[in-house]
Amino acid sequence: MGIDLGLAHFAVLSDGTKVAAPKFLRRAASQLKKLQRALSRKTNGSNRRRKAVVKVARVHARVANMRRDWQHKLSTSIIRDNQAVYVEDLCVAGLGRTRLAKSVHDAGWASFTAMLEYKAARYGRTFARVDRFFPSTRMCSCCGRINDKMALDVRSWDCPCGCTHDRDINAAKNIKAAGQADFNDRGARVRPAAMPAPRGEAVTHLDTARSTHRGVEGISTR
Repeated sequence: MGIDLGLAHFAVLSDGTKVAAPKFLRRAASQLKKLQRALSRKTNGSNRRRKAVVKVARVHARVANMRRDWQHKLSTSIIRDNQAVYVEDLCVAGLGRTRLAKSVHDAGWASFTAMLEYKAARYGRTFARVDRFFPSTRMCSCCGRINDKMALDVRSWDCPCGCTHDRDINAAKNIKAAGQADFNDRGARVRPAAMPAPRGEAVTHLDTARSTHRGVEGISTR
């Protein structure tokens, strides 16, 4: 499975599934605004200010717990349903210094990919990160052509080969293909592994052995 992480949708999977972003921090913004305004009016060092600080901290803790619980459920579902998972190696620290900092913090991509990584190791799955400079958005998943850069508001585009792409789904497909190619180049098993023979084929039946031995004269069966 290839996964394209974003802000419009939290995750877009290479099979076409789009996971909506829950935006827990955005939903609690009005409550936090009210509590922080009340906090700013309290005198430094007073008991009321300490109580106001605790109220703000509780809301932030509740938001973090809800985000963590949601990410745990999603990551566990993805790892259990797929033998290999590939994600793009995003520069979260760099995005956190832009005007999208609040949205990036609310998304929690770093913690989600960390969950995918250690759960893949736990369940014996393959996990890999695709280079952040790989043009997953601009490359056509049908013909491999790399097109010109597109603005962020362009959500679908047409390739000269005739294919029409959803921007995010196309990126997820390219991430999956790039992850598989890189993994196979590093010595992954390409051919299917040897399968054990069915029990009926692997066992020598007693009646068959006796009839064979009786038919061969001069050879001891013991």
